[in-house]
Amino acid sequence: MSHWVARAEDLSKRKFRARLGKIGHSGWAVRSQRGLSAPGSMGEGPGRQRGPRGPPSSGTGHGVGKAAGTGTRELSTGGQGARRDEGRSRAGVVRMVRRSQRRKLQKFTGLCGQEGLRVKRSCPSCGPEPGGEEKKGRGNPISVQLFPPELVEHIISFLPVRDVVALGQTCHYFREVCDTEGVWRRICRRLSPRLREQGSGVRPWKRAAILNYTKGLYFQAFGGRRRCLSKSVAPLLAHGYRRFLPTKDHVFILDYVGTLFFFKNALVSSTLGQIQWKRACRYVVLCRGAKDFASDPRCDTVYRKYLYVLATREQLGVAGATGSRACDCVEVYLQSSGQRVFKMTFHHSMSFKQIVLVGQETQRALLLLTEEGKIYSLVVNETQLDQPRSYTVQLALRKVSHCLPHLRVACMASNQSSTVYITDQGGVYFEVHTPGVYRDLFGTLQAFDPLDQQMPLALSLPAKILFCALGYNHLGLVDEFGRIFMQGNNRYGQLGTGDKMDRGEPTQVHYLQRPIALWCGLNHSLVLSQGLDFSKELLGCGCGAGGRLPGWPKGSASFVKLHVKVPLCACSLCSTRECLYMLSSHDIEHHPAYRDLPASRVVGNPEPSPGAGAPQDPGGTAQACEEYLSQIHSCPTLQDRMEKMKEIVGWMPLMAAQKDFFWEALDMLQTAAGGVGEGPPTPDS
Repeated sequence: MSHWVARAEDLSKRKFRARLGKIGHSGWAVRSQRGLSAPGSMGEGPGRQRGPRGPPSSGTGHGVGKAAGTGTRELSTGGQGARRDEGRSRAGVVRMVRRSQRRKLQKFTGLCGQEGLRVKRSCPSCGPEPGGEEKKGRGNPISVQLFPPELVEHIISFLPVRDVVALGQTCHYFREVCDTEGVWRRICRRLSPRLREQGSGVRPWKRAAILNYTKGLYFQAFGGRRRCLSKSVAPLLAHGYRRFLPTKDHVFILDYVGTLFFFKNALVSSTLGQIQWKRACRYVVLCRGAKDFASDPRCDTVYRKYLYVLATREQLGVAGATGSRACDCVEVYLQSSGQRVFKMTFHHSMSFKQIVLVGQETQRALLLLTEEGKIYSLVVNETQLDQPRSYTVQLALRKVSHCLPHLRVACMASNQSSTVYITDQGGVYFEVHTPGVYRDLFGTLQAFDPLDQQMPLALSLPAKILFCALGYNHLGLVDEFGRIFMQGNNRYGQLGTGDKMDRGEPTQVHYLQRPIALWCGLNHSLVLSQGLDFSKELLGCGCGAGGRLPGWPKGSASFVKLHVKVPLCACSLCSTRECLYMLSSHDIEHHPAYRDLPASRVVGNPEPSPGAGAPQDPGGTAQACEEYLSQIHSCPTLQDRMEKMKEIVGWMPLMAAQKDFFWEALDMLQTAAGGVGEGPPTPDS
């Protein structure tokens, strides 16, 4: 049908051009008949010849001027008539061409009979179209529902993902059409042509399309002249981004089908012809079938020399058995080149889902979490991994699973000298190996046993913990109600409590709620949060040296908004000495698990006891404000008071827009105050 319609349109265009040519010739003929001759002549006959210019004379002079004027008026009138006739002819040709196209479309489609084709733009199920009465010469409108569903789905599949989502919010009909798996299958194959499997979940094609549409790795360098957010190259083979890890020279990313990508930094040529060093601009596939990966747990990427990959590989059966079996293994790669230097394979009956590292290079402990929630460990010497030899390592059950067999560990986190285990019931258990870190975390050495460093220590928390972040000597926890608890060393204000006092037990940060991601580094912390308008922002506290807190070079003892443009679908983050990384990916199967805090447990709303009156100062707001004023009063200069006021705004439980308003206003006042000269203060200053 499209072929015949295209031929009809081509024929109509040819006729239109031919008629335009005829109109041009006929218009010139009309102008010639109306007295348009060659320039310099105004007709024939005596008394019509134009004489030299000058004042009019008596006799024939006046007659000549009058005759010339009359001829000019006749010429202009003839030109207007020709243009009017030409416009009418063109309009008639356009109407004829449109009528011809409409008739041929009716002939081939057979949808509207003899009354013309007009598609109704609104959904029939949402009521009649406003002003949709039948009009003269337009015929009856037809519904979009009369078109074949396959045709509508095929047309919608060419729209961008953002437009498909917006179209699905217009009416009930388009919501059903835009939500079908056929539309999302075509969109997914357009975004990722090499994706063969749709993945898992209730809506596999929609999930796969949105994962591939929102995937991205963004980074912002702390040094240099360009301090803007950049995006790395996006491989077409990747099925969304699940995890990432920056190393000394490169970045590794794991997607949702188990493919581990190796993003390389390289020297590239810019648009101006200059050679510049660019991060994550090239990629290769490191391995497939990966479940998880880890490297040196220290915050400094200089120590991340090897990459440990937990993967599944097919192993040939034993003698007398047929077929092969899938066995889990740990493969070790050099982060600089991606070369595999070591591999250890486990028994097929053991299945793992997470790997973390702890300890020094010579006594590197690999902690492996099984599907049943048990922890196993083995020790390797990294300094001997590059030597070509084979040896057997012993896989032993960790003490937290041996002493507490009823616990089922859901996830774990580690640094160089400590490990955190979170159970499926939300409990938290600590494992600390050095006395210095133990003192920073708990403020005492009473329960530390140097001879039994694997003994788990339980933390007392008011609710179920969902996830955590572990720094060098401080810890961040997020419970099921979205509350953030910080514990450990607070020398640089990395706990975000507004002061620099250490905390030996979990302390709630009251002005932060429901974070998306939490990250703890050497001496600063970062929180990724989302506003009411679904916009995301990055907050940070602690040491600001080296630009690690953009916009706050002196650091802050409370969480403040950083000058970083956060992607709309950012889900995790990581900071190194040189760069800040943010991973963008949206999984429709992963919904927020936060619950609403009961009214009886809200801070400042205690349960009223019988016979007690209404609280005069719920939550100690007045006392906190008095403390804030005393802190401002203790500052010696106006600039110090402005900086202290900015910190206090960050402490107060305000909305993100309100905090931005106060911070911008304080910046304006601080700038204006800095321009005032010394001398007696004026009322304006």
